[in-house]
Amino acid sequence: MSNHKQTRCIMVQGTMSGAGKSLLCTALCRIFAQDGLRVAPFKSQNMALNSYVTRDGLEMGRAQVVQAQAAGVEPDVRMNPILLKPSSDTGSQVIVQGKVRGQMPASQYFRYKKQLIPEILDAYHSLAEAHDVIVIEGAGSPAEINLKADDIVNMGLAKLVNAPVLLAGDIDRGGVFAQLYGTVALLDPEERRRIGGMVINKFRGDPSILRPGLSMLEERTHLPVLGVVPFLDVDIDDEDSLAPCLSEASVHKPVDIAVIRLPRLSNFTDFTPLENHPALGVRYVKDVSELGYPDLIVLPGTKNTIEDLLWLRQNGLEAAILKASASQTPILGVCGGYQMLGQTLQDPEGLEGGVPGRTLRGLGLLPTSTTFTAAKTRTRVRATVTEGPLAGAVMEGYEIHMGCTQTDGTPFCHQENGVAEGCYCSHIFGTYLHGLFDTGDLTVKLADWLCMRKGIAPQQAVAVSHAAYQQRQFDVLAEKVREALDMKAVYRLMEEYQ
Repeated sequence: MSNHKQTRCIMVQGTMSGAGKSLLCTALCRIFAQDGLRVAPFKSQNMALNSYVTRDGLEMGRAQVVQAQAAGVEPDVRMNPILLKPSSDTGSQVIVQGKVRGQMPASQYFRYKKQLIPEILDAYHSLAEAHDVIVIEGAGSPAEINLKADDIVNMGLAKLVNAPVLLAGDIDRGGVFAQLYGTVALLDPEERRRIGGMVINKFRGDPSILRPGLSMLEERTHLPVLGVVPFLDVDIDDEDSLAPCLSEASVHKPVDIAVIRLPRLSNFTDFTPLENHPALGVRYVKDVSELGYPDLIVLPGTKNTIEDLLWLRQNGLEAAILKASASQTPILGVCGGYQMLGQTLQDPEGLEGGVPGRTLRGLGLLPTSTTFTAAKTRTRVRATVTEGPLAGAVMEGYEIHMGCTQTDGTPFCHQENGVAEGCYCSHIFGTYLHGLFDTGDLTVKLADWLCMRKGIAPQQAVAVSHAAYQQRQFDVLAEKVREALDMKAVYRLMEEYQ
């Protein structure tokens, strides 16, 4: 089956997870947009806990959201028709066309996924009708030979839409020549012919040092190396569990913010705007020894609130957080973290861990109670903080959660329609709103308040919105990748497959 006759496409596959596929696709989206083309990203199946709600209330992975923003187009669920949100080591919530299709163990989904091919192709071809170029991202590696027979995201998809492929390898982790050669060697001849070139990604140093190795690689694979992309110092939202920010143990800035790294952490990109503020140091902690005495503790979102609350309780972090709260350390809970801050969490249907009728006590820091139900809330929100030291901050974001939370306390904010949301009590804040810091208003209010609590003069610099900052980063990324990648060869490759 060929793609739409007027639409060109290019697919980026990698030798492994974390090879830099998402970033390369983001760069290509920006480059094509700069070249005056209507471009859209596409990934048939994404596995991630960082998700996003579109303006029409549908759920998709954040990688394609970021790529759409780089392309200058509105995120559309067709760009990521299948999203898998792991809820355990062996199962995931399956989201198709932005809506929950069910909870499936890996073995069940493996048998089921080929039924989704018509929906994948409908999404792809409808995007192709409205765009000049589709930038397609693969997943993991195309050489996972145990999965190749029923592949719908790497070479299987490339064949379905007749896409040429760039194969990217990560030199920063070492063994890039073996990565690329081994991947090519494990592919079928037809699959190898689809690869138009290889890309060495995340290189530090002088590319001329690589030339003997590149020549040998080209000789053995019979494929050209189309670029050596440097290790890029750009700040682009990352949905991957390998994101560098999650390994930050210490950040040397005036204000110390500790985000609890829950085992099923989701939507950690909520806190990227805080990381960009000159006064705020954001670090991720997973045990009591790392917590220390921060100026703010954040309980983030999670795919399984009850299981992560039990983890928090068992490893001693709950007691440490309660002790910090007693000393008036501010605490912010977002989504699942907000649910944890309440008095009780009830799971009558066993949706969070498979134990029907389970009731757990929360941290008891907010006058709230949560009941988990099968219905999933997905909605875009504009709201204003109405009480406390952060009052007046305008936020734009989205809610995406299972469960309903009741409170008789003071709301954290009010939506445009007047509906109260979240809860605030003294130095404890809870909200369901993801993306709450993106406008910049809440970031400034929070930074000023935390600085004043420490006796530090608030930063005088005018805060830049996260969106404006992000656009500058896209331009830097596109410039560096355009310099490193043979874009004429990429365009030729797309023309050959049109």
